[in-house]
Amino acid sequence: MSSTDTGRRTLAEELRLQLADEIVRGALQPGTALDESELARRFNVSRTPVREAIRQLAASGLVDSRPHRGAVVARPSDAQVVGMFEVMAELEALCAGFAAERMTGTERRALESVHEGLGALVRLGDPQRFHEANEVFHGAVYAGAHNAYLTEITLATRARLQPFRRAQFRNLGRLAKSHGEHDRVVQAILRGDRDGAVRAMQAHIMTVCEEYGVYADTRGVLTPEPVSPGHSGTRATARGPGIQNHARSSPLDSGFAAARRPGMRES
Repeated sequence: MSSTDTGRRTLAEELRLQLADEIVRGALQPGTALDESELARRFNVSRTPVREAIRQLAASGLVDSRPHRGAVVARPSDAQVVGMFEVMAELEALCAGFAAERMTGTERRALESVHEGLGALVRLGDPQRFHEANEVFHGAVYAGAHNAYLTEITLATRARLQPFRRAQFRNLGRLAKSHGEHDRVVQAILRGDRDGAVRAMQAHIMTVCEEYGVYADTRGVLTPEPVSPGHSGTRATARGPGIQNHARSSPLDSGFAAARRPGMRES
């Protein structure tokens, strides 16, 4: 593998993260065409990493690629995002439960160390580094489950949800709350409490789901239904007046808060 190939993939990943962030926060609206040449000029890169970034976005459901017609933004609907978070909660809870039983002493100490590092980043108020360390924290839990297949499907699901999970950290107050939720997971794992670790991780992931719902609602980027690949792109925002009024009538109607199981917060 050449250094050029490695660099190209790294650049493609950076472009993917940037574009995914713009889609999630509504800067790129559903139906917006993604022109490779324009994006290459904007980011001052060749079309190759742009093409790879678009391919990755299509794999995660954030872009619809149409043969001979290009690619358009296609942010998942509220229901689709909630569904992914529900599956993610179960997968990560299973990882945490296994980790409570199977983590080695070395792995437990490493998890504690990452957790302490996240605490330091909370005090610094550094969301970008917190997000990066948060990835390491969850990865340590997956690895601690000692189940390669479970780790594989959990990482695949996490990759699809990454932009939506990342959005929560735009609220600096979320850093401390997330760290507190992590602490309940860590303590359960350290005492070998499988059921406690499962409950704590489920609660954590579904809280992330709620937090994304609040973030998206305040920015007006909730999407009630999937956008068709043939969408004309004339819709100015993903959340029309009808959705706004509906949200006012009941904050649970978006599905984000409603996704939490009864009693999950008390775990």
